[in-house]
Amino acid sequence: MSTEPAVGPVPPVRRVRVEADGGSRGNPGPAAFGALLRDADTGRVLAESAEAIGTASNNVAEYRGLIAGLALAAEHAPDATVEVRMDSKLVVEQMAGRWKVKHPGLRPLAVRAQRLAPAGTTWTWVPRLENADADRLLNAVLDGERAEGSRVVDEVEWAAQDAALADRGGRQEARTGATAGGTAGAGTRSTADILVGWRDRLATQPTTVVLLRHGVTVNTEAWRFCGSGGTDPGLTDRGREQAARAARWLARRTLSDPPERIDRVGAVDAMVTSPLRRCRETAEIVADELGLSFEVVDDLAEAGFGDWDGLTFEEVSSRWPDLLATWLADSAVRPPGGESNDAVAERASRALAALLAEHRGRTVLVVSHVTPIKTLVRVALDATGPVLHRMHLAPASLTVTQWWPDGVALLRAFSHEPE
Repeated sequence: MSTEPAVGPVPPVRRVRVEADGGSRGNPGPAAFGALLRDADTGRVLAESAEAIGTASNNVAEYRGLIAGLALAAEHAPDATVEVRMDSKLVVEQMAGRWKVKHPGLRPLAVRAQRLAPAGTTWTWVPRLENADADRLLNAVLDGERAEGSRVVDEVEWAAQDAALADRGGRQEARTGATAGGTAGAGTRSTADILVGWRDRLATQPTTVVLLRHGVTVNTEAWRFCGSGGTDPGLTDRGREQAARAARWLARRTLSDPPERIDRVGAVDAMVTSPLRRCRETAEIVADELGLSFEVVDDLAEAGFGDWDGLTFEEVSSRWPDLLATWLADSAVRPPGGESNDAVAERASRALAALLAEHRGRTVLVVSHVTPIKTLVRVALDATGPVLHRMHLAPASLTVTQWWPDGVALLRAFSHEPE
C-alpha cells in the first residue's frame, strides 16, 4: 500500500467521527474499504484512507474499513473522543458488545478493532445514504479512480468543504454524514448506481440469472424444514405439474422477440441445479421442454438445518424458542448441527460469481431452494441478512435478476408463479 504525504496540518480537535465502509463485488469478490476521519464539531474531513484487499466478503471488508478509520483517529486525533458511524448493523452491534462475533474469520479483526478503539468510543448505525463518503472512497479504489493509501486533508480542501457545507444549508447537514451527490451503497455497486433504473438504455449487456425454486414435496406441503442432509424427498404429482408449468413458460421466451414486461427473459442459454433430488427432478422436466442439458452445482444446495430438519416451524419454536428467535435475527447463527445463512450466502455467491464469469451477457437458469434463491436476491438488493425472513418464495416460482459487468444488479421479478 502506498501512502501519500501529508500536505497540511491537522488542527487540534476535541471530538472526531470515524466513518467507515467496506464492500465486495460478489460477496466474496474483489473487495475494498474506505474510511475517513471527520471533525465532529466543524464537519471537516481531516484524513481518509482506502485500499483494495483482494477477494473478501462484505463483512471482512467492513471490519477492515473500521480498523483503518480507528487507525486514522489514533494517529491524527489521539486525545479526541471518538464516535464510529457505519451502515453495517453487524459490525456496529458486535463492536458495541450487543451481538457475539461468531464467524471465525471475523474474530481476529474484531479483536484488532477493539484494541484500537479508545475507551468511551460510541458506536452508531446509520443508513447507507449517511455513509456515502466512505462508500465513495472504496468504490473509487475498486474502479481504479483513486490511488490506494491514506492522506491528510489540507487547508485548501477545508475551505472547499466549508463552502460546500454552506451551499447545502450549513453544518448541521455535515453532522448527519449526508453528502450531496453521494451514492447510497455498501460497496457492492459501482459509481454508476444512479443509472440503475435506466439500465435498459445502456449499451452494456447484462447477464440474466433466472432463479427457479423446485416444485413441492411432501415436506413442502407440510411446511417442514427440509435442508441438505435430511430425507431428500422427490417431487409430488403436484410438484411435477408445477415444474411443467414453469418449463412451458420458459419455452415461450425467445431472444428475437423478448416480452415487453418487467420479467423480460430471453431464451435460456444454460442451466444449473442444486444436487438435491427435488431440484434435479424439476431441472429434468424443464430441460426436456427446453432441449437443454444441465450441470449440478453443489453450492446451490439448500441450507443444512441439522436437528431442525423434518420439523415444522411450530415444533422448532416449542423446543428451541430462544435459538429460533436469534436465528431469525442474526444470519451468523446456525441450527444445532446445521448451517448458518451466512455460510449459505458465501457458497451461493461463489456459485453466482462462477456463472457470471462463464455466461457473461447470456441467460442462465438456476434451479435451487428457498435459502439460496432469497440469498442471491438479498445480494442483488444489497440488503442485510434478516431480510431473508421477510420474503415469501412460492414453490416452482421464477425470480429474475440481471447483473452488469460493473457490479450493478437489478431485480426484475420476484416469486412469479407461471400459469
